[in-house]
Amino acid sequence: MPMPWRRGEKGFCGARDEVAAFPRERDRATGTPKTSPQTSEDMLGSCSPETMTRWEVAESSRLRHGPVVPQLENLLRELIRNGRWKAGERLPSEVGLAAELGVGRSSVREALRLLARDGLVNVRHGSGTFVADVLPAIAETPDVNELLRRARLLEAYEVRRALEVEAARLAARRARPEDVERLKLRLRNRQERIGDEASAFVDADLDFHRAVVELSGNAVLLGLFTTVEPVLREALVEMVEHETDMPDVSCSHADLLAALENGDVEGAIAATVENLEAVLTLIRTESADR
Repeated sequence: MPMPWRRGEKGFCGARDEVAAFPRERDRATGTPKTSPQTSEDMLGSCSPETMTRWEVAESSRLRHGPVVPQLENLLRELIRNGRWKAGERLPSEVGLAAELGVGRSSVREALRLLARDGLVNVRHGSGTFVADVLPAIAETPDVNELLRRARLLEAYEVRRALEVEAARLAARRARPEDVERLKLRLRNRQERIGDEASAFVDADLDFHRAVVELSGNAVLLGLFTTVEPVLREALVEMVEHETDMPDVSCSHADLLAALENGDVEGAIAATVENLEAVLTLIRTESADR
């Protein structure tokens, strides 16, 4: 699993957007900071679309610790649903939204892409982004797509864990010295891609894992891996680009290679479990929080 860095460490792939801290509004009578709202409903309050000010939108953008894009996507969905921008109305530019909502421009662009995918907005190159003339029903249930995506990812990872554990067990028994040497090259390629574009790194990581499955000599396991690989790739690229708490599992990759080289079945299984379980735990935690 390709999460070779933590937030702020050298080699972190791609620019991460941090939530900008807006100054708290102060109570006019006491001068003390007002308590920030904690839920989307509280954030939006009772403001009508006509009276919502730039400051109130900024206040509504206080995001919790965690991945920025999903929170930003849901916030924009809710603002659209509550009439912050009318059907057919042009949204502020990416730069304007980024400044208004206190996030990075790349996060705004990705959130708008997700909204466009679901038909909530239309991106007109050269003109801007506009609220759809007719909003789809999905706008009334802003978390459905994300819940479905997480469910698919969780299921795909559970399948991956099961098949790669068995593949590692078989590969430890069947791998020849020349096979291990080729695997070393793939692992080296993976490590050299740390810090590259997320897609390049994920491709190198999955190439290493595919090679391990191939060394199992089991065509059914390889077929299963091929089936889930596109789902894994898409999800992993997104996680590497946007996740803030990715575990570093580079050592478990090295441990797996060493176990295969030594014919250590139990060591290969343990390294594979350590590698995949760290990310599975993260996915389960985020799914439970939604």
